[in-house]
Amino acid sequence: MLRTRTRIRALLLFAAAVTALAPATAAEAAPGVAAFLRTPGTAWWHDPVAGRLTVGVDDTVSPAALVRAVERAGGSVVREPGVLRKHIAGADPFFGATGGRCLIGFNARSLPDYYFLTSAHCVAGVGSTVYADSAHTMVLGTVATKNVSSDYALVHYTNTTVLKSSAVRLPDGTLSPITGFGSGYVGQTVSRTGASGLHTGRITALNATVNYADGTVVGLIRTSVCSEPGDSGGPLFAGTTGLGITSGGSGNCTTGGTTYFAPAARAAAGYGVGPW
Repeated sequence: MLRTRTRIRALLLFAAAVTALAPATAAEAAPGVAAFLRTPGTAWWHDPVAGRLTVGVDDTVSPAALVRAVERAGGSVVREPGVLRKHIAGADPFFGATGGRCLIGFNARSLPDYYFLTSAHCVAGVGSTVYADSAHTMVLGTVATKNVSSDYALVHYTNTTVLKSSAVRLPDGTLSPITGFGSGYVGQTVSRTGASGLHTGRITALNATVNYADGTVVGLIRTSVCSEPGDSGGPLFAGTTGLGITSGGSGNCTTGGTTYFAPAARAAAGYGVGPW
């Protein structure tokens, strides 16, 4: 038992150190830490204000043993009401080849080609087709590449008749321009638009690791913005700056919740695309 507790302490302290590293380094190192902290329904990040590891647990997790282990390591545990899950139903405006309805996150381009960023879990394999309608009669494009561990993907537009704006559509139909991608910062006021409407909140952590029931995702932005199934792939933004791509979360937009986003700037830089 003593050896187990020592190992727990070492891993948790290492996790705190890892999340303080540069984003690319943290994204590479986090999966090794998540091999221990991979219980479905949990998430972890480094609290920059308190300077310690914080572990979030949803309603499926009994936190008693975890609380003791984390507190021994000098960290803290917070409840995330509801169930952490990826969001994939009831949104628009695109449909994957295998079904499911998601949102375009941000349009982007690398001339002469046009693309959009969305969640990796919203699309099938590379080369698969995405559509504008559930009947699969209007092709939008094909999946160019995807990153499952970070939950973002790039879709190449092959439909040249669709108007592509560097903007996000608000619930009233108006377009809010996006002129650049940014990383965001803890405490920043942000907005998300999607199937459940337009909602605002704040960034509460960066480089969070989330353990969904079907896999671990690293390097996410944690926010107090609510979301619901159907919001997957949609945009998180502040003014004219695109910040994140909706991955998943817990709670809802009636009682409130927590939502995690894949960083748009990291995805765009990795894929060599940008807004216009």
